[in-house]
Amino acid sequence: MSSSTHLRSRRRGDYPFHLTYRTRWSDNDMYAHLNNSVYGHLFDSIINAYLITRCGLHPPTSPRIFLAVSTTAAFFAPVAFPAVVDLGLRVTKLGTSSVTYEVGVFQEGADEVRCVGGFVHVCVERGTRRTAEGGMGDGVREGLRPLLVVAKGGERAKL
Repeated sequence: MSSSTHLRSRRRGDYPFHLTYRTRWSDNDMYAHLNNSVYGHLFDSIINAYLITRCGLHPPTSPRIFLAVSTTAAFFAPVAFPAVVDLGLRVTKLGTSSVTYEVGVFQEGADEVRCVGGFVHVCVERGTRRTAEGGMGDGVREGLRPLLVVAKGGERAKL
């Protein structure tokens, strides 16, 4: 199965955490669908909502922060205002100081994925922007563990 076909087969149930987003008129571009840059905002929103509500991250004051070092997106069908979308989040790789997230974008009421994308985050010390000693810390790692998806055969799932 090709990578695109593999990603296109994602369904809501493949993602353990969900967040709803109501699109705005200004999200549309001149082609009458969500501008590609909006997807980055969607990915950032669900990832940080999870880190804040489930992992205790407080971006303005936390001594450790997460920086995006890589982003990706594969588009399968358009979304346009006034759609409501359901974002699904999972983790495909959880290291000591880095984490790979996968986000699925679904139109409300539909099980077929519209877009699959995500980030690789690296945990760094706020002041130095260097990898944090001890990585992301056990509390954050344990908070992310419920999102970790293991592929069939025991291999880590791939984005």
